[in-house]
Amino acid sequence: MNAFWIILTGSLVAISCGLLGCYLVLRKMTMIGDAISHSVLPGIVLAFLISGSRDSIPMLIGAGLLGVLSTFLIEFFHRKGKLQTDASIGVTFTWLFAIGVILVSSYTGQVDIDQDCVLYGEIAYVPLDLWITENGINLGPRSVYISGTVLLIIITFIWLGYKELLITTFDPALSVALGISTTIWHYLLMGAVSITTVASFESVGAILVVALLVTPASTAYLLTNNFRKMLYISAFVGVLLSFGGYYLAVWLNGSIAGAMATTGGIIFGLAFIYSKNKQRILQTNPTTASDQINRSI
Repeated sequence: MNAFWIILTGSLVAISCGLLGCYLVLRKMTMIGDAISHSVLPGIVLAFLISGSRDSIPMLIGAGLLGVLSTFLIEFFHRKGKLQTDASIGVTFTWLFAIGVILVSSYTGQVDIDQDCVLYGEIAYVPLDLWITENGINLGPRSVYISGTVLLIIITFIWLGYKELLITTFDPALSVALGISTTIWHYLLMGAVSITTVASFESVGAILVVALLVTPASTAYLLTNNFRKMLYISAFVGVLLSFGGYYLAVWLNGSIAGAMATTGGIIFGLAFIYSKNKQRILQTNPTTASDQINRSI
C-alpha cells in the first residue's frame, strides 16, 4: 500500500508540474521552479516567527506569498531593469534565499528549523503523514489530497485560460493586437507555478519538483509539434517516470526521488535520440507560430 501512495503522489505532482512546464519550456523560463523553491525560505521562516508554529498551513501561506513575490521581482527586473530573464531569476532567488538563511541563523537557532527541513521533503515519507479525523478515521496521506487539489486547480486554470495562455506564449504581439494582456496572463501563470511548487516540495522534495517541471515538458517538446498533444504527452511521461522511478529505487535500494528524476532523464534521452532530426515545436517564423496557435486551439 505504501508503494501505491508514493506512486500516486508522485504522479499527481508530476502531471501538475508537467502541464505548467510546457508553458515554461516554450517561454524559456524552465528554471523558475528552482528559483521559487529557494526564494520561499524567508516566507517560511517569517510564517514560523509570526505563528510560532511549524504547522504546514502557515508555512505554505508564507511560502506561497514569497513565491508570488519572487515571480513579481523577476519580471520587474526583466522589464524595468532590462535584465535577461536568466539573470533576473539568478539575482532574485539568490537574494531571497540569502535573506532566508540569515533569518534562520539569527532567529531560529534554538528551534528545529533549517534549510533542509523546510526546503527538501522526501517522497518516501508520504505514507507516514496521514490525515486522521477526530473520530479516528484514517483518510490516507495528506500529500495525496494536497497534490490532488493542486492538480484540479491547474487543470481548471489551463482549461479556462487555454486560448489566452497559448497566444501569449507563442505570439505576444498577436495577443496585444487581440486585446489580451500578456502581463496579466504572465503573472497568472507564474502564480500557478508558485502554488504548485510550494505545495509540492514539502512532500516530494524541491529537487524532484524542479525535475518534474522540466523533464516531462522537455520530453514532450521533442516528440510533437502540436501543443495540445504536448500537454498530454507531458502528463503521461510524468506518470511513467513516477512508476519507473519507484521500482528503480526499490531495485537499487536507493533514493526514490533521485530514481524518479533519473528515470525522467532516461526517458528524455530516449526521446532525444528518437526525435533529433524532427522539427521543433517552436519556430522563430511568426507565420509558423500562428499556424501552431490555429492547430492547437
